[in-house]
Amino acid sequence: QVQLVESGGGLVQAGGSLRLSCAASGRTVSNYAMGWFRQAPGKEREFVAAISASAGTAYYADSVKGRFAISRDNAKTTVFLQMNNLKPEDTAVYYCNAGGRDSGRGYSPSWDYWGQGTQVTVSS
Repeated sequence: QVQLVESGGGLVQAGGSLRLSCAASGRTVSNYAMGWFRQAPGKEREFVAAISASAGTAYYADSVKGRFAISRDNAKTTVFLQMNNLKPEDTAVYYCNAGGRDSGRGYSPSWDYWGQGTQVTVSS
């Protein structure tokens, strides 16, 4: 089993920044690719960013390229999402995912390992 706990969400004005964290425990999460997804009210969950197990490769949705950066710590058990120049359309619940498929061109989430989510609200 893998447990994922997100933190760092909150309310911020447009143009501001937030840093999300996802602390992973259980099994060998350091061997897993990990990703962030988000879901806005009335919309489907969508991909935001992902990072390979080695932290050598990162993937981003077009909507966040140049504004968000994903990273993981040296132990590779915590993943961060630095979000800059936030926009009202970034408002959503952000979820961490672990153990998905890293194809080398993108990330497909696992069905099993999701965090509980953290709310990000960007005011205009």
